[in-house]
Amino acid sequence: MNLGVYIQVPFCQTKCTYCNFHTGVVAREKYGPYADAVRREIAQLAASGEVPSLRDVQVDTVYFGGGTPSLLEPSALAGILRALRQNFGFADSAPLPSGSPGTATSRAHAEITLEADPETITPEKAQAWLAAGFNRISLGVQSFNDRELHAAGRMHRRADIFAAARILREAGFRNISMDLIAGLAQQTRESWEESVARILEIRPEHISIYLLEIDEGSRLGKESLAGGTRYSAEAVPSDDAMAESYESACVRLAGAGYEHYEISNWGLPGSRSRHNLKYWRREPYIGLGAGAHSFDGARRWSNVHDSARYVACIESGVTPREQIEPVTAQQALNEELFLGLRQLEGIDLARVEKKYGVSLQSRIAGLREQGLLEMDGELLRLAPAHLTVSNEVFVELLG
Repeated sequence: MNLGVYIQVPFCQTKCTYCNFHTGVVAREKYGPYADAVRREIAQLAASGEVPSLRDVQVDTVYFGGGTPSLLEPSALAGILRALRQNFGFADSAPLPSGSPGTATSRAHAEITLEADPETITPEKAQAWLAAGFNRISLGVQSFNDRELHAAGRMHRRADIFAAARILREAGFRNISMDLIAGLAQQTRESWEESVARILEIRPEHISIYLLEIDEGSRLGKESLAGGTRYSAEAVPSDDAMAESYESACVRLAGAGYEHYEISNWGLPGSRSRHNLKYWRREPYIGLGAGAHSFDGARRWSNVHDSARYVACIESGVTPREQIEPVTAQQALNEELFLGLRQLEGIDLARVEKKYGVSLQSRIAGLREQGLLEMDGELLRLAPAHLTVSNEVFVELLG
């Protein structure tokens, strides 16, 4: 069995105005003890036998997310990777030959991703990441427009993105992902088209495009609900404008050779995110660090969200798990549907019906009549013209 590992690094330099994740701005001296705690959690988990299904597995994807993992010292990131390799089997058994792109320590099989913000990248860091075994960088771009980036509370600017891409390429990275957000405050149709043009100019192997979701718990959300103007709350594009931006990007990315494989994700051939595919396919993954989530096929669990409390738990030998919940058959079926339908290829309807002993024909009939769902041979999928209303489709399908 192959396993994905997610490492949560809940630290940021600033908090984006639209963010309501369990991340925070803390003193840099907290970074080292946190990395130490993650290494200890890895060892404790491997030795405890708490998760029997982890025996004899091979790790084939690792994803450092956050937060901003690139804030940690490269030595701390390398130490966490070493701890993983010491305690779990990896799908790769040998380094690439010295003549391959990158360095001899680049791994041939396991996909190892590091999320990074453009302004945190230096040539020294990039070279250290590659030497440690990272072979994929997910760059938090959001926009190429400085006005939008400022309104969102981002630290980087347009020039930083181009500089980061150049540094990563020169270091030897051949698998880079970038993201854009449709619907940022101050965004216009013109500025959006410019951002799409610039990301295609850089031509990363993978692109994610998200529609802005304003959480009522975020600073932007609270200001928007109050009818205020801070954080440019009055300058957030309409839902229709966001949908038009997304649909325009779909056309342009397809024309540039990107495969649209999940609602928010595109990749050049062979460059899909192997780690994120595990989530959508309900494959097992282990989450380490504060607030990280795990799934072993039958249960889901999560760690405590507060990073200081997480470190204290690890240091005192107390499990950081906050909740463990078995996944019922009905929950599993619902997950198969809404996670599977996020993938543009859709789901094998007959397989799902047989696996769960149900007939879904009556549940999908109305949505098919409305043109929201369609059959492509044996596969049930979201109609490509209605991807922007996927959440509404899922609510009706699961209701």
